[in-house]
Amino acid sequence: MKANFVFQNLCGTVYRQGNVVFTPDGNSVLSPVGNRVSVFDLVNNKSSTLAFENRKNIACIALSPDGNILISIDEDGRALLVHFRKGTTLHHMTFRSPVSHVSFSPCGKYIAVCLGSQVEVWLTPSHLAREFAPFVLKRTYTGHQDQVTSLTWGKGSRYFLTTSRDMTARMFTLDPLEGFMPKTFGGHRDVVLSAYFSEDEKTIYTVSRDGAVFIWNAKKTLSAEDSDIEEDILDLPSTSSVAAKRTTDFLPAYTRWGVSNRHYFNLPSTRVVCTTFHSHSSFLIVGFSTGVFGLYEMPTFTPIHTLSISNEKISSVAVNPSGEWLAFGAAKLGQLLVWEWQSESYVLKQQGHYYDMNTLSFSPDGQYIATGGEDGKVKVWNASSGFCFVTFPEHTASISQVEFARNVLFSASLDGTVRAYDMVRYRNFRTFTSPTPVQFCSLAVDPSGEVVCAGSMDSFEIYMWSVQTGKLLDILTGHSAPISGLSFSPSGNQLASSSWDRSVRLWGIFGRSRSSEPISLSAEATSLSFRPDGSEIVVSTLDGQLTFIDEAEGQITSVIEARKDISGGRKIDDRMSSSNNASSKYFNSVTWTSDGSCVLAGGNSKYVCIYSRTEGVLLKKYQISENLSLDGTQEFLDSRRLTELGPIDSIDKNGDASDLEDRLDNSLPGAQKGDLSKRKYRREAKTNCVRFSTSGRSWAAASTEGLLLYSLDEGTTFDPFDLTLDLTPETILKTLGNEEYLLALIMALRLSELPLLLRVYENVPIGEIKLISRQLPQIHLESFLKFLIGHMEKSPHVEYDLIWINYILTAHGRWLMSHKGEMASVFRGLLRGLGDWEEGVVRLARDNGYKLDYLISQVERVREKELEESRMEVEAV
Repeated sequence: MKANFVFQNLCGTVYRQGNVVFTPDGNSVLSPVGNRVSVFDLVNNKSSTLAFENRKNIACIALSPDGNILISIDEDGRALLVHFRKGTTLHHMTFRSPVSHVSFSPCGKYIAVCLGSQVEVWLTPSHLAREFAPFVLKRTYTGHQDQVTSLTWGKGSRYFLTTSRDMTARMFTLDPLEGFMPKTFGGHRDVVLSAYFSEDEKTIYTVSRDGAVFIWNAKKTLSAEDSDIEEDILDLPSTSSVAAKRTTDFLPAYTRWGVSNRHYFNLPSTRVVCTTFHSHSSFLIVGFSTGVFGLYEMPTFTPIHTLSISNEKISSVAVNPSGEWLAFGAAKLGQLLVWEWQSESYVLKQQGHYYDMNTLSFSPDGQYIATGGEDGKVKVWNASSGFCFVTFPEHTASISQVEFARNVLFSASLDGTVRAYDMVRYRNFRTFTSPTPVQFCSLAVDPSGEVVCAGSMDSFEIYMWSVQTGKLLDILTGHSAPISGLSFSPSGNQLASSSWDRSVRLWGIFGRSRSSEPISLSAEATSLSFRPDGSEIVVSTLDGQLTFIDEAEGQITSVIEARKDISGGRKIDDRMSSSNNASSKYFNSVTWTSDGSCVLAGGNSKYVCIYSRTEGVLLKKYQISENLSLDGTQEFLDSRRLTELGPIDSIDKNGDASDLEDRLDNSLPGAQKGDLSKRKYRREAKTNCVRFSTSGRSWAAASTEGLLLYSLDEGTTFDPFDLTLDLTPETILKTLGNEEYLLALIMALRLSELPLLLRVYENVPIGEIKLISRQLPQIHLESFLKFLIGHMEKSPHVEYDLIWINYILTAHGRWLMSHKGEMASVFRGLLRGLGDWEEGVVRLARDNGYKLDYLISQVERVREKELEESRMEVEAV
């Protein structure tokens, strides 16, 4: 069993906080998810998560104009400079305070960072070469009296606009200009959120939080009406060089600015939260605190489009370079939306679970993942694209477990119902309930999908229903504590149950007797799982042990002591180190690999462990997150962050906020006035559920960060095997030209370059396939069959591929059967490809049959018409 799984993608979380950004081509959206960045490809309908991690939750991100460099800054001001196309971290940088905004200049040579009331401009480091001191400070700008909220560059990267909480906007130049003093734009009565240049840079728009939009134009003369707008405007410099330049070019830096018009949104009890501006089309996009966004044409302030897209405030807004798509992020609900305003349709609409994700389950083919959360919703995700394509909101309480069975998805909830969903029509077609109201905390479905069982939390009973009729078949009693886990054997004859009463019971479902003898454990059981061959059961207990039980004998065969393996990470309010903290030293979810050789387990810790069953040792330990914003990720307490009142991270700072709406807490249901101080809590890094894919090539974990997907690394383009100096593309093509097809194919498989392998493969004559298949070394069978699977999906050479598959399976069938556990994913891929071909041929034959029937009927109609015409001619004569 291979254990070199690597992080592949993060699903279930699409947006947390910070700003969303479009790529320069406008086809993808970058969204901060915790301390990671996810990329949503809107054209190919795929999502991916970059491999790097910040130390804490990301506060703001920026992408260079050429799309090569991404800068990501966390809540503490620690920045990572990342090569965006490769996803690798180039440099680290620590700013001295939290950063409110970061922006690249249009030329890409500078990075502007807003630190408190100051703005720092840095030279952009090179992404082509390593440097000892990559960040070089060009200049620091001061003048604002409060925190700077945004920064906007001019087209030529010579000047920029800044806005601040001091209710003003200012204009600065990148390099010192003779006779220039920073311009101040005042008059607003609330925080100025953003300021923008028009396309010709002869107009400036400023937007404040109270819904006021000021339009600033160049002033020709200074009059009495302008005294309340600009009091410190200087006269134009009188030097000849500046005067000459002033006559030939319009320079915003040497221009007197005055308010030409004031506009207001006039929405009661609504504040502006975020804005953006598309200069080419002069569109101002505004996101409000009520979840409504508006699209306005400037400078006439004509409303073009208004839509309510969320129940909570819109935290971030972005527009793509062409101005067609608008991206919105709502932090409280975890929503990410992309709206095409011209056609009034969603390009992307994704939302994760509101709070924790409790459980997950892979579909039988491994293509889909179902998740259940604390918000009572069941979501189904596409494992390859990372998108959620259906949500079932029927439950009214937290989801405890979900299970797939063929084309049916089952879910158990604390609302006392078990629901069955049709995955073809996407509807809830059956609801199972108990005679008396109970809370279901565990679920199991037999392999045939005919019987579903659920364990209760309060009555300590197991309820069994028939899926077809929906009737209650039986109630299994015997446990004296909540049922923590249920699992059917692969044959479907036995049901295993674990409970907090420190026992495991085996039930004969289809036998006459329902009695079972308990198998005693050392502590309370938290979960259990049947081995794929049905010979063994693994149970996780509260004392940090993995207990293995023989199914036939009903006895404990071995125990793995895992307390030290899973322990790690201390909470912010813990009074002991992580090594002495017993609260995180147990697993709450355990599962077998597809071949039954290893066990995967996760629990209330930042680690997920994989163990070898035969040797009983830890193979590898995966850390699900390095985000220090979560509890349980830091090993030692930082004494520098201790105060007289305790750790500084545990102190609620929201009570010091200057704005009332930032202090009010309206999160409780029915709250109208709200609490005057928000309650601060820190989410804990833990894993609620782990599951292996049926292919054995990937596994998933339902964690605090979201749905983490790990897989064997198949994404590398260049992955050579047994590479030597003489193994080059030239030698492979030369060998192919000499008609040494077997040697050329083996060399191409060793070099593992897809275009070269495709060329060698398609040049092999049909008459040579049988001999080459027989002589192909077994060590290359897996990689060659995987290549064949990919070729089957894209190539029109159906007969050629079938000949290869036939001879490969005939020559190496016995070896493949002896290694069916390792080759399970390959077999499934071949079966899926052959099934697609079969469906295509059947569909083509059916369509051809309809076309032939139509043509024959048309011929008969023509003949009948000719006969009718000839008969009428005869009658006429």
